[in-house]
Amino acid sequence: MQLVGQKGNKTQQGHRYAAGPRGRFGAAVAALLVAALGTACGSGQSEAPDKAAKAKAATGAEAGAAGALSAAEKARAAQQARIVAAKKWRLLKPPLQAPPAPKSKPEITTREGFEVEDQEEYPPVFTTVPTEDKVVFLTIDDGAEKDPEFLKMMKELKIPYTAFLSDYLVRDNYPYFKEMQAAGVTLNNHTLNHRYMPALSYDKQREEICGQQDTIQKEFGKRPTLFRPPYGNYNQDTLRAAKSCGIKAVPLWNAEAFTNRMDYREWDRDLHPGDIILTHFRGKEDWKGTMPDMIRQVMKTVTDKGYAVARLEDYL
Repeated sequence: MQLVGQKGNKTQQGHRYAAGPRGRFGAAVAALLVAALGTACGSGQSEAPDKAAKAKAATGAEAGAAGALSAAEKARAAQQARIVAAKKWRLLKPPLQAPPAPKSKPEITTREGFEVEDQEEYPPVFTTVPTEDKVVFLTIDDGAEKDPEFLKMMKELKIPYTAFLSDYLVRDNYPYFKEMQAAGVTLNNHTLNHRYMPALSYDKQREEICGQQDTIQKEFGKRPTLFRPPYGNYNQDTLRAAKSCGIKAVPLWNAEAFTNRMDYREWDRDLHPGDIILTHFRGKEDWKGTMPDMIRQVMKTVTDKGYAVARLEDYL
C-alpha cells in the first residue's frame, strides 16, 4: 500500500497552531496522531506483501500438484492408448516407450571393416549407433508399396521410423509420403533409380545422389542429410559423391525384417542396443503378407527382447 497521508502533516495554507500551551498541546497531539497513522499504514504495508507472497506460494504449490497430477494422468492415458492400439493392430504386447532423446549425441564413426581409402574425409558408415539405451531403430527402404493401413498403424501405435526413398518408386504417389512426413517421419536419400553404385562412374553416382537430394527438397521441402546406398554397396566414389551432395552420415543396418522372420548381421543372431533394423516398402506381391504383418513381426521380436523403437535422428 502506498502511503498517502504523510504529506498531510503540512499545515493547510493560512492555518497556524496557537503559540500558547494549548496550541503546543494541540500540535503534540496532532504529531502523535500522524505518527500513529504512519505506523498503522506501515504495518499494513508490511503484512500485505507477506499475505500476498503466502497466497502466491500456496497457489504455486497447488498448480504444481495439479501439473504433476496432470502429467501422471497423461502418462496413464498414453499407456492406455498404446494398449488399445496394440489390441486393434493385433500386437500381443504394446510397444515399449523409448527413453527421452539423449542430450549429448553419441559420436558416430565408421564401423571397422566398412572403411574406404581416406575414410576420415567422408561421411561415417555404420550399422549400430553407440548407446547404452535399450533401443533399436527402424528404417524402411525404397517406396514400392504404399499401404494406407501401414500409415494408420504406425501413427496409432506411435512407432518412429526413418524412410530412405528412391524416386523411381515414389514419384507416382508423392502425397503418400507427404502424409508420412506430416506424421513426423524423416525422408532420406536412397538414390533416384536404385542402381548398383560401385558399377557407376563418380559423375553418375553423383547424379543419382544429388538428383535425389534435389527431388526430395523440391517435393518435400527439406534436403536430407542421411543416405543409404542401394543394396548397401558403395565405394570411395560413392562416399565422395554423397559428401559433395550434403550427406552427413551413411546408416546401413545390423538386422533385416520380413513378414515371417528377422535376419541378423552378427554371429549371435540377436539384437543389440543401438542396432539399425532394415525393412522395405513391400506387400503381398513380394512377401507372404502385408506391411502391417511385417510390423507385427518386428514388434514381437523387439518387444519380447525388451527393446523400444527410438527415432534414429534423435541420436545423430
